[in-house]
Amino acid sequence: MNKRRIWGWWFFDWASQPFHTLLLTFIFSVYFSEVAQQHFQDLGLGQTLAGARAQTFWGYGLSVSGIIIAVLAPVLGAIADTSGRKMPWIWFFSLFYVIGSSGLWFLMPQQPALVQAVVLFGIGLIGVEFATIFTNALLPGLAPRDEIGRLSGTGYAFGYAGGVLSLAVMLALFQETPDGKTLIGLDPLFGLNPDLREGTRIVGPFVAIWYMLFMIPFFLWVKEPAGLRQPIRLGVAMADLWALIRSLGHRRSLTNWLISSMLSRDALNALYGFGGVYAGTVLGWPVFLAGVFGVISAISAALISWLGGRADRRWGPKPVIIACILVLTAVCVTVVGMDRTALYGFALPDQPVIAGLQMPDAIFFFCGALIGGAGGAMQAASRTMMVRHTTPERATEGFGLYALSGKATAFLAPLFIAVVTDMTGNQRVGISPLIGMFLLAMILLLWVKPEGEVAP
Repeated sequence: MNKRRIWGWWFFDWASQPFHTLLLTFIFSVYFSEVAQQHFQDLGLGQTLAGARAQTFWGYGLSVSGIIIAVLAPVLGAIADTSGRKMPWIWFFSLFYVIGSSGLWFLMPQQPALVQAVVLFGIGLIGVEFATIFTNALLPGLAPRDEIGRLSGTGYAFGYAGGVLSLAVMLALFQETPDGKTLIGLDPLFGLNPDLREGTRIVGPFVAIWYMLFMIPFFLWVKEPAGLRQPIRLGVAMADLWALIRSLGHRRSLTNWLISSMLSRDALNALYGFGGVYAGTVLGWPVFLAGVFGVISAISAALISWLGGRADRRWGPKPVIIACILVLTAVCVTVVGMDRTALYGFALPDQPVIAGLQMPDAIFFFCGALIGGAGGAMQAASRTMMVRHTTPERATEGFGLYALSGKATAFLAPLFIAVVTDMTGNQRVGISPLIGMFLLAMILLLWVKPEGEVAP
């Protein structure tokens, strides 16, 4: 095994994880929900309905991005496999990542351009998701089959460590608390104005700079294997893709695995995407508290992803995936059943219980640790399971289908949440569709072979 190449591949996870940690989950999504809720209140809506409207707006925005990713992911994978090139696509979609992330600076606290922010976020999300398809497709060629699970788990752990560090830097040096200081009592760096929320808005450019800096080892150390390079032929690529899709009718394990992973990863992404919105509007958390919550969640994710990689190596990916789905289902049930005053209808004490946190806050902190840990381990094991269902020669195409399985319904989970929230005016009830998605994913795993299945 080429250790430098492996380290370079791991650096993609380190470089790209802050998009998920800082933008999708813990900083920008909370800021967006806070600004959007206040905007709708200024238009005359009550606090609860304004929060529901903010969640609905965010949900519809993520749905549009999900549709684009779902449609194009397998096509791009097939094109890459027929041409034999992956690195140019990673360069191309890295540009999307940087442009989309940087533009989030322009979401002002007053008269916010909500549509513009959602569009720019979607551009960045498309960039990171498509770049991930092509980097995942390099995984089968990095090491022998029995080492893939360990490499995948370590990669996720390394990525989450990068997420923790980037979040800690953001909270310590930039993001303002209600008193205008950072979490460690400093003025935001570079003279950023707390009144204009510049210490929070800088999160987009910060994530873009982080990515550009830490992708340098990836591009220096990860080289594509030598092989035949062909011009892009869309017709051939689509014919190969269609043949692969038709073959699913004879590959029961792969088909059930793709559908199961479609449901479980989509539900997980929805938890990531709406966790910050829930914390900001249901529990009333300020952005900095959501950031602290993110540090705990990311540390948990790094540790459990690393342990999950070891468990994957010993018992295989399927038992790891099952355990993680059970944990995530329990988290969803808790989120639906809790608000600031009660859990499952039982009143919660209103005095602080630990570190100045009230019981709902402490419970949600624990849920965040479970989401981060189980989510990281599940994604790492899922990547291993996909490797067992493909070959190095068809890896990009296979991971394009894998991305499709994770994104074909990516618009549905946010859409379900948006519609249910819109219909009920209740954000907690809006999360309930995720429970059914996790349970159905668990049932489908009954027909997935632990050792995988590839085309004859």
